[in-house]
Amino acid sequence: MPWQFLTAVFLHGSITHLLYNLFALVFFGIVLEKIIGSSKFLILFLISGIFANIISFFWVPNALGASGAIMAIIGVVAVLKPMMTVWAFNLPMPMFVLAIIWVVGSVLGIFGFGDQNTGHLAHLSGIFIGLFYGFYLRIKYKQTKNPSREPEVISEDYVRMWEDRHLKR
Repeated sequence: MPWQFLTAVFLHGSITHLLYNLFALVFFGIVLEKIIGSSKFLILFLISGIFANIISFFWVPNALGASGAIMAIIGVVAVLKPMMTVWAFNLPMPMFVLAIIWVVGSVLGIFGFGDQNTGHLAHLSGIFIGLFYGFYLRIKYKQTKNPSREPEVISEDYVRMWEDRHLKR
């Protein structure tokens, strides 16, 4: 039943799992969608989610969730906006540092450290898809200015415009 690799992206094991994924999707997804556009964002989300589920299926056949797709988004943002300041663990840090922390945590999780009910392999496959796609975009669209040095500020007007376009249909 190959369609399960797609449907698993939209299913979650718990409300907490869903909320963590939605939280990350809102904060990092808005930034990335603004950079690459809605259609490319959707394609990245679906392909990376399916690929992450296929890879993790061989070790965890009942894996659910969009974590692989979320990690792909984080990977792309870490490449395109590495110096964007994010808050994690009550500390401000550059985006690339946060991505490294998540990769290290998932690698440790594969080797038995941390929560064993987490799809660490899906996380890693997703972030590597995101890193590759991010580097592809950087090479394809060499910019004259360095976008990673610009602070990312999402205005209230942009949030309202996004809500009008996406939520009030």
